[in-house]
Amino acid sequence: MSRGHKRLEKNIILMSVFIVVVISLGGLVEILPLIFQDQVRTPAEGIKPYPALQLAGRDVYVREGCYVCHSQMIRPFRSETERYGAFSVAGESVYDRPFQWGSKRTGPDLARVGGRYSDDWHLIHLMNPRDVVPESNMPGYPWLAEAELDGALIEKKMSALQTLGDPYTDAEIAAAADAVAGKTEMEALIAYLQGLGRARSGR
Repeated sequence: MSRGHKRLEKNIILMSVFIVVVISLGGLVEILPLIFQDQVRTPAEGIKPYPALQLAGRDVYVREGCYVCHSQMIRPFRSETERYGAFSVAGESVYDRPFQWGSKRTGPDLARVGGRYSDDWHLIHLMNPRDVVPESNMPGYPWLAEAELDGALIEKKMSALQTLGDPYTDAEIAAAADAVAGKTEMEALIAYLQGLGRARSGR
C-alpha cells in the first residue's frame, strides 16, 4: 500500500472530502445529461396532467405505499411487452412527482392496467383482493370506500403543480372541488388506476 493511500485512509477529513468529490462527479455524469434531453422533459403523445379525481387517486396510491409492491415501468424485453404491453418511455412520467416506476414487483406492473378490468373488478379487488385473485397476498383497503375527498386540498395541489410547470388552466383548478365533491378515496384510486397507460395501450 502506498504512503499516500495510507495517509488518505487515516485522515478522516481528507477521506470525507474525496468521498464527496467522487459522489458529486458521479451524480453529475449520471444526472446532468438528462436535464438537456427533450425526451425526458417532453410529454409523450397523449400524456396530459391528471384530472382532479385521478390526481387525488394518485395521492392515495402513494400514501398507501402501492408503489412498494407494484412497478409502473415496463422494460423493453419481450417477456414484459408480451405480458404488459408497450414498454415505458420517459415522456409518460413527466407529470409524476415523484415518479412511480418502482423497483420491486410483488404484484404485477400497473403501467398499462387502465381499461384492462372494470371499475367493479377494481372495487372488489381493493376491498378484498382474494375475492378475485385467490392466491393474492395483497391487503384489502376497505376504509377507502368511507373516506371522502377534500376538494379544497385538491385545488391547492393542482395550483402547486401549475406553479411547477404542469399545464393546468385556472378554470381546471377552479372546477377541481366540484369534480371530486362527494367522491371517496376508493373512487379516486380506481379512477387513477383506470387512467394508467391508456394513452399508449389503445384501450
